Amino acid sequence: MSTEQMVQVPLVRWSPQQPSDAVTHFLSRSAFVEEAEEVAAGVLADIKTRGDKAVVKYVKQYDKAALRADQLPVTQEERVAAREGVDHEFKRAAEESYKRIVKFSEAGMRKDWTIQTPKGGVVGEQFSPLDRVGAYVPGGEAPLVSTALMTVALAKVAGVPEIVACTPADRDGGVNPYILYALDLAGVTEIYRIGGIQAIGAMAYGTESIRKVQKIVGPGGPYVTAAKRLVYGEVALDLVAGPSEIAILADDSAPASYVAADLLSQAEHGTGHEKALLVTNSQKLAEAVQAELMLQAEQLPRRAAVTSVLNRGALLVVTDTLDAGMDLCNDFAPEHFELLVQEPRKWLRKARRAGAVFAGPWTPECVGDFMAGPSHVLPTGGKAAMFSGLTVDDFRRRTSVVSYTRADLQDVVGGIEAFGRVEDLEAHTRSARIRFE
Repeated sequence: MSTEQMVQVPLVRWSPQQPSDAVTHFLSRSAFVEEAEEVAAGVLADIKTRGDKAVVKYVKQYDKAALRADQLPVTQEERVAAREGVDHEFKRAAEESYKRIVKFSEAGMRKDWTIQTPKGGVVGEQFSPLDRVGAYVPGGEAPLVSTALMTVALAKVAGVPEIVACTPADRDGGVNPYILYALDLAGVTEIYRIGGIQAIGAMAYGTESIRKVQKIVGPGGPYVTAAKRLVYGEVALDLVAGPSEIAILADDSAPASYVAADLLSQAEHGTGHEKALLVTNSQKLAEAVQAELMLQAEQLPRRAAVTSVLNRGALLVVTDTLDAGMDLCNDFAPEHFELLVQEPRKWLRKARRAGAVFAGPWTPECVGDFMAGPSHVLPTGGKAAMFSGLTVDDFRRRTSVVSYTRADLQDVVGGIEAFGRVEDLEAHTRSARIRFE
């Protein structure tokens, strides 16, 4: 490696009594990039005003594909060609992943329910699918084929009748056939070859050729994340799912090679904004991981991207105790959180702020990315402190149900009158009282 490419992951000690500036800075990351928000605002405003013309402009500018508006939809012929063209090994893997996602989603669906009121009526909740949703599937150098399954399959299980997907085209206007195959397998109804901000704008506002959706889901880089935040209210959103991040809590039972490999697994995504954190009570392990990161990074095909992230987005922290380390990880609120400790399941309940937890040496984070079943669309940038990962119920409406008897209304009419008096809402009160006049 040249000097500029050397991996230099900082290693620091930390305790609640002796905090570290490096740790404080690492924890204070933002989920949003100011520059990205400025760019996204301009692109979205243009798309809202000019529709297809603006989308085509930005597809050419950012995706480098010269397309007409009528060429944005992926054709049925392309979808058939993808089904026939991808290799059988991938098909088997995708089908197995899809089965596990469906099984997990079906098990997690909330059921309609009611309870009786004191005087013979019922209250409860009922759930119904959204009508039209949009999924963003990142492409480019690291096409996230698995994201097609981890979004669209959930919408299909939820019963959404119209499922739109946007994914960027290459310079020739083609779409990755593996993404097309996965989208087809998952149950997508429409596919558009649009990436980045322009995809979010097209789905949020609608254009002459793309009808707007009710909700947008899926991860993306800083520009997609910024665009999603700016269209909130025009559409519903899933969560803040930006550049990937991982935290690992480890003790001296963890092999340094495992820890380093798992940290690198998220550093290779390539946006430059990924985060990787190790917290351990073992100085020896931290030093061994530091050496392993340099060794393993050199062997990866995405070496340049990984090195950039490790030099500015990685941190190794040594704490006095694992309990203190767990507190630090909860403060970080990572997208992915691995427990590489003895008796990892004993530590699960202490992990209060994480998008997903991976417990034990045989559960690398990559199983969650591809095969485990829960969606890998998870909150980033510390937002796991307030958001949860994508689930099947994110594609359904929850409607509360109230059905009172005459006796129920009579039982509460006094309370209604009290609230109406205090809130100065006489018509509210009268709408209950009139039924007994």
